[in-house]
Amino acid sequence: MLALRLARRAHVLVQVRRLLVAAASAGTGFLLLCAFGYALAHPGASPGAALRLAWCAVPLAATVHLAVAVARADPATRPRPGLSAVGLGPGRLMVFSVLTTALSCALGSAAALLLFLHLRGDLPGTPPRNSLADALAAGLPLPLPATVTLLAVVPLAASVAGALSLRPREDARRDVPTGPGAGPAGGPGAEPGAEPGTPGAGTAAGNRRVGKPRAATGRQGTLPADTGTHAVPAPSGLPWGIAVVAAGLTTETYAARDPRGARLDLPGDLVAGTAGVLAGWALTALGLALAGPALTHLCGRLLQAARPGVLRLLSGRGLQEEAGRIGRPLGVVCAVASGAYAIARVYAEAHDAPPAFGPLSALGALVVAGCALATLLTAAVEARGDRAGTTAALLRIGAPATLLRSAALLRAGALVLVLAPLTWLVAELAALPLLR
Repeated sequence: MLALRLARRAHVLVQVRRLLVAAASAGTGFLLLCAFGYALAHPGASPGAALRLAWCAVPLAATVHLAVAVARADPATRPRPGLSAVGLGPGRLMVFSVLTTALSCALGSAAALLLFLHLRGDLPGTPPRNSLADALAAGLPLPLPATVTLLAVVPLAASVAGALSLRPREDARRDVPTGPGAGPAGGPGAEPGAEPGTPGAGTAAGNRRVGKPRAATGRQGTLPADTGTHAVPAPSGLPWGIAVVAAGLTTETYAARDPRGARLDLPGDLVAGTAGVLAGWALTALGLALAGPALTHLCGRLLQAARPGVLRLLSGRGLQEEAGRIGRPLGVVCAVASGAYAIARVYAEAHDAPPAFGPLSALGALVVAGCALATLLTAAVEARGDRAGTTAALLRIGAPATLLRSAALLRAGALVLVLAPLTWLVAELAALPLLR
């Protein structure tokens, strides 16, 4: 009941994110049902039915990735002193987040089932004409246990991934205050700088009495104290990402030279390749995703190179601080863009025409690309909220608003200049073995 009340009273932006999760779940659930319907309509074509079901793993992974990002960005799941005092600590909030994610995905799965039944003609009304007759199994009975099992895959996978991502950690438990005067710096309305529990905790006067500057949260709007460390530690995923990309390209190259491998067609006859080639593509995409945080941190270092001014220094430090948050979604977007470019390149070379998407192929591509972009936007909005305190402090001490806007544009431009050529290069190398 508490989970439903908190979900209903959430901010409009939070509700929009949950609707995006429900829409992605609906698209993935509809693809699963269409693969199941194809298996029912073609009982003798089990390899083709199994291949269609296997292709649903890509939009499933994209949907789960989006659901986890939305759950982590939900402000209702963050530990707060008032909830901790009544027994709603990090563990209970994690359960609430899992329930909310499962509810959003279940609504999407229910919508997918209704659409599937309507297209089959099982619901009252005349079904519209469509080109999905092979995937709908119209006129055949739909087994209820198998249908429910397929529809439960997305909510279950998203809930398990969200629980693993949001599970309470020991260091987080020690950092969360639980006393009656506890808060971000001593309690609600308290001032930053004073010790928790003291009469002047959290006020500016208390800060002067204690004399220990503390890094303020975004709500106080004060600049973080200088702790003496000026270098943000770089993420350690770049060597692993390069190694996985190299392994994927090597696997794809060797598999493309072997004509004896079984050919596996992508949905919509976009491109044909062996299982080794497709495994190489998967490894290449995984490597780009792993290298995303380190590449974002590297962009920040490049911005601060060669005697930087205020603008470049602010932009570079911002990218380095946000590398752990927006780097992984950026890597996933690069992986999706690389795969899409490679598929279009190979198809255009083989057919002398742009790719022809069928309805299910278009739906799958829309789900994957939409989830990747929505996850990146969610991470960017969350990062912007985290630096709201520093932004407010800079404006209060007289920094012009144009400086902050220019820094944001410079960060985005640096990411595009570094990641776009890299994505194109990886896509060309991935498509090269199939172009010979």
